[in-house]
Amino acid sequence: MKITQSLCHYVKLILTLPLLVFISGCAPDQQQRTSQATGSEADLIFVGNNIITMEGDTAGAVAVIGDRIASMGSAEDILGMSGELTRVIELGDRALLPGFIDAHGHFGGVAVYSALLDLSSPPVGEMEDIDDIVTAIRTWISDNNIPDSTLVYGVGYDDSLLAERRHPDRDDLDRASTTHPIVIRHVSGHLSASNSLALTAYGIDSRTANPSGGIIRRRLGSDEPDGVMEETAMGLLPGTGALVDEEMGWQLRREAANIYASYGVTTIQESNVSTTYVEALKQQAIAEPFDVDIVTYIMGNPLSDEELAAVDADDNYSGGVRIGGVKFTLDGSPQGRTAWMSQAYDEGPPGTEDDYVGYPSYDPEAYRTRIGSLLSRGVPVLAHANGDEAIELMIDGINDAVSNETLPDHRSVIIHAQLIRPDQLDRVKELGIIPSYYAAHPFFWGDWHRLSFGDARANFISPVKATIERGIPYTVHNDSPIVPPDIMRLVSITVNRLTRSGYVLGPDQRASVEEALYAVTQGAAYQYFEEDEKGSIKVGKRADFVILEANPLTIDPLDLSDISIVETFARGKSVYKNSEFN
Repeated sequence: MKITQSLCHYVKLILTLPLLVFISGCAPDQQQRTSQATGSEADLIFVGNNIITMEGDTAGAVAVIGDRIASMGSAEDILGMSGELTRVIELGDRALLPGFIDAHGHFGGVAVYSALLDLSSPPVGEMEDIDDIVTAIRTWISDNNIPDSTLVYGVGYDDSLLAERRHPDRDDLDRASTTHPIVIRHVSGHLSASNSLALTAYGIDSRTANPSGGIIRRRLGSDEPDGVMEETAMGLLPGTGALVDEEMGWQLRREAANIYASYGVTTIQESNVSTTYVEALKQQAIAEPFDVDIVTYIMGNPLSDEELAAVDADDNYSGGVRIGGVKFTLDGSPQGRTAWMSQAYDEGPPGTEDDYVGYPSYDPEAYRTRIGSLLSRGVPVLAHANGDEAIELMIDGINDAVSNETLPDHRSVIIHAQLIRPDQLDRVKELGIIPSYYAAHPFFWGDWHRLSFGDARANFISPVKATIERGIPYTVHNDSPIVPPDIMRLVSITVNRLTRSGYVLGPDQRASVEEALYAVTQGAAYQYFEEDEKGSIKVGKRADFVILEANPLTIDPLDLSDISIVETFARGKSVYKNSEFN
């Protein structure tokens, strides 16, 4: 993929965000809107007063022919394109928006997690303390008649929300079973816990050294593992895929595409994957195209230089799948307290010193030396960086890679960018980097972050407003399956920034509804180099839409997360319809 387009267009759009809604009153270019549709019969027509184009203009109706938006204009004009086979949708009080775009996540994780034991805390799951987890595992083993010696895997436990405010350890999980190896994955995806039999089965004991970029937590005053594994140390145990065979895996991925569509998502990200997996995914898509698009990013950390040099990005989709670029993971997670910081945590993990700052999960020099070749070949790069020290590394790598040439339109993305500093935002703007904020955090872990980092740092987590004020391109994401791919809840948190306790985490960083919607439509399309195809309702663009129960621009912002998805359309076809609505 060649990266040649200019940032100027995007920056202009960022600076005029308040205007980018249908209600702005700008006069439509009627010739452009209707020229492609003259004399043509529409397959689909939407009519209503709540059509949010994200282009700063108005439309009373939209016509679709095939997989393209064919015409827009007044209801009277567009209804003239209807025929016997045209489906006409009268929106009434409902709103039509461009299909939502997942700026970062793990499609395969959503698929596999759906088949595993859910150990999440409310509002996603039901676990309130460690006893709940032990009971849930016992019940799972019994209900599924799992034979002795067979691995039991659970996902989503959250020490920050358990009554004990700690990770379950091997002793806790031994209470669930001593005859089944048990591994449970932390909600962040960056830690896990296991019972004694699992440690023994996979050869982890007091002599096992910490791997580079990871930590095996030990019993107090001993080298004996306590069952909790951080970052790369998780690789010493089997992953979630160990419980799902190949045939079931592909079935679950088809179902996962439907899960995303039920949240209005028409473009999904599949990140941290291998080239072998992507080729298999493409073959599945060619045999039976996915209803929605899936953009994949190859995990760069484990690749050799030769393997990395062979990775390229696709200009086009095959059956709804393409390679978008390469992803590096530079540190851990703030909710797991493994994010790499420049200054010490206010409250770190148990047993750490007062100067604990987290740590890199990947060799910083390896990242610095490898990023340049990818950018020079026009391969888009995502870099997972949560802590400000990891963010500094990401920025330095980009700076070094482009310092001796005219700045290319590389659109490199800082994934999560949680604890970015104001001075780093200035460098981000200068270098043309896109922060993709994990903007669901203020609700899910905002109270925890206040303990970990203190109010000053916590209030600036995911600083969407400061980013907009600088005219920097940005997106927001759920990082599913860590958080379900609920876009309207994501929009609500980005706008309200309410924590679980009701505290407003950084009120000056709250986005407007328009700005939050922009991040999951036009902003995300731009991040993917697909702004000419997706992200807004405009003649010639892809017919990807979501119908919402109500207009998000006119309701109380505190009610945003309650807006239901009525129907989702991808490539002009209905791919999800909510049975609660006629």
